[in-house]
Amino acid sequence: MRPLSLPRQRLLNASLTAAFGTAVALLSLAAPAQTARAPEPAAPTNTLPQITVSGEQPETATGPVRGYVARRSATGTKTDTPLIEVPQSISVIGREEMDARGVQDIMEAVRYTPGVAVSNWGFDPRGIDWILMRGFDATSGIAGYRDGLVMPGYSLTEPYGLERVEVLRGPASVVFGQGDAGGIINRVSKMPSNTPVREVEVKYGNFQRKQLAFDLGGVASDTLSYRLIGLGLDTNSQMRYGDGTPFANKRTYLAPSLRWQPSADTSFTLLGEFLDNKAGDDVFYVMDNAGRNTGIVRGDPKFSRIRNRQESLGYLFEHHVNDNWTVRHNLRYSNARVDKHILRDTLLPDNYTLERNARSFPEWYSQWSSDAQLQGRVRTGNVEHTLLFGFDATRIRYTSKEFSGPAPSLDLRNPVNLLPIQEPLVPESNYTQITQQLGFYAQDQIKIDDRWVLTFSGRQDRVKSDTTDRINSTRKGQTDNKFSGRAGLSYLIGNGWAPYVSYATSFLPTSGVDLSGNPLQPTRGKQVEAGIKYQPEGSRTSFTAAVFDLRKSNVVTYDQDTFEARQIGRIRSRGLELEAKAELARDLNLTASYTVLNMKVLESANTSELGKMPIQVPKQSASLWLDYTLSNGIGFGGGVRYIGRRWNNVTNTSAEGGVALLDATVHYTTGPWRLSLSATNLANRKYTASRAYNNYYPGNERTVVASARYQF
Repeated sequence: MRPLSLPRQRLLNASLTAAFGTAVALLSLAAPAQTARAPEPAAPTNTLPQITVSGEQPETATGPVRGYVARRSATGTKTDTPLIEVPQSISVIGREEMDARGVQDIMEAVRYTPGVAVSNWGFDPRGIDWILMRGFDATSGIAGYRDGLVMPGYSLTEPYGLERVEVLRGPASVVFGQGDAGGIINRVSKMPSNTPVREVEVKYGNFQRKQLAFDLGGVASDTLSYRLIGLGLDTNSQMRYGDGTPFANKRTYLAPSLRWQPSADTSFTLLGEFLDNKAGDDVFYVMDNAGRNTGIVRGDPKFSRIRNRQESLGYLFEHHVNDNWTVRHNLRYSNARVDKHILRDTLLPDNYTLERNARSFPEWYSQWSSDAQLQGRVRTGNVEHTLLFGFDATRIRYTSKEFSGPAPSLDLRNPVNLLPIQEPLVPESNYTQITQQLGFYAQDQIKIDDRWVLTFSGRQDRVKSDTTDRINSTRKGQTDNKFSGRAGLSYLIGNGWAPYVSYATSFLPTSGVDLSGNPLQPTRGKQVEAGIKYQPEGSRTSFTAAVFDLRKSNVVTYDQDTFEARQIGRIRSRGLELEAKAELARDLNLTASYTVLNMKVLESANTSELGKMPIQVPKQSASLWLDYTLSNGIGFGGGVRYIGRRWNNVTNTSAEGGVALLDATVHYTTGPWRLSLSATNLANRKYTASRAYNNYYPGNERTVVASARYQF
């Protein structure tokens, strides 16, 4: 595309900035003439010579990662920043690595990442991402983000629609707002581009897994590009009811997107998504009165189910006012309807009669999320500032109902399923909660002599929630105002080495009241982290090491005798994390991690858990994955994951031992075809993920998936 002349450029800038407020317009008018993005021709008849660009396209913060090693990200700072300059631990899993390991969900994407424990509740066919980060909960409703905007609670993610999965460990409230102390996971969508994408993929695996997916994209005109992603899944699973009926999961997914780019300075990307997921909702086995697994799955296949239908529509807007200043605005609307049916049960003293009660939970949520940013670069002498000012807002409306009803008991000696169970009709709860969050943030990344990088961030949030209880005819409101911040220092030694140190804080609103009727305060997190990063220029190599002291306060705890809720809990998490990602030789890729975690309850209303480690958190974990592709297109990959000892109860008297699991893949690429066969838990190691709260949660058994991908 021919660059615009200076008069045309000024006219375009003036037209665009008028729509975005007086402040942006002033910045545009104040820009000096020499910042124009193209020189003015010497004469009207002259034309600029054609420029041909060759070689690799430079990596961007949201674009594809070539190989296993990412060099840039926006998750740590909301600006396109080299990872080596971010004073906090970040891991990036790109599309190429996900494909090489045969990733089927977000938990599989991040399980080779340090500081992360997945599937703490065992095998789950429902599509929920159960993740712990540095020992703290990181499910989607607490730590889930999509393209920088917060995801609704327990919303599902189809990994085929993602370009990257980025894990920011430690407090992240200063850039993303409310979040738990352990960190956040930002899912980066596949985007339209000028590079054509045309692929169809078929998968078949054990448990009768059948999947068809397609990814189509390219240029529609000089200014428009598009992408259309779709997927259909139909599978059974490793869990079966007493009569042999398997758990099933069906999913339909569609994600269209369109990008309008009238010039090199402006882009507007429209993103849509639809996901319909149906699955069984019984995810653990019944334990007998002696704490042993009965091998009987709770629930009934004719009644137990969960269906999640979710849609979203939004846009990502960016305009370069001049070479130094950029405005962005991201907006998304999401809604979902959830239909959940389960059977609650109690095992009688005879050890075989399971009394059951039917429950249904219809839920609805809608959410608006908006994030407006102004980014600038200012240089004075040998000091360069990258400034960021932003305002974000979220409004969530969540309605939940619960109904109960009778259900037939089950004889564990001779379980009979597929019994008629009436739809529950007795109302147990009916409430609507509206939550509104407003946040203002500012950040300055200061680079001195191209060596020292100082990062200072501050944020003020206001969170207001109103809860209407229709059963008890009550209405309660709560407002929280919190400041969070981060200060970090990185030193670019040279040759790719960069030690760093940082201090960061977080907050997470807590709904409800204590026994005195006082609203619960947000939990708070604070962390000191120090580490070193190594990313030599010109190589696909990244090594990181980090140590941290992370503390979470205002945790709601319960007295073991009176069950009184008291918000006095404090938890400390200390640890060491090591990560390596590298192309050791041509087409030989490696990813490895090691984590040791020392977690302890410092204060609690339950004195029996004082000084103890929280449940399900492995003290040690490690992983190693290697993938090598020969010159003839044949490739092999293999990995091992170690999950260390973890406690089943708060008193630390029952634990599950450590377990090592093997993964493997073989793949062959020829012309437009890529054929692969991937296996997780290759040795089919039987293990228990957890026995928390007197239930038995089995680990994931061996899964084998064959895939054929055709690109045209």
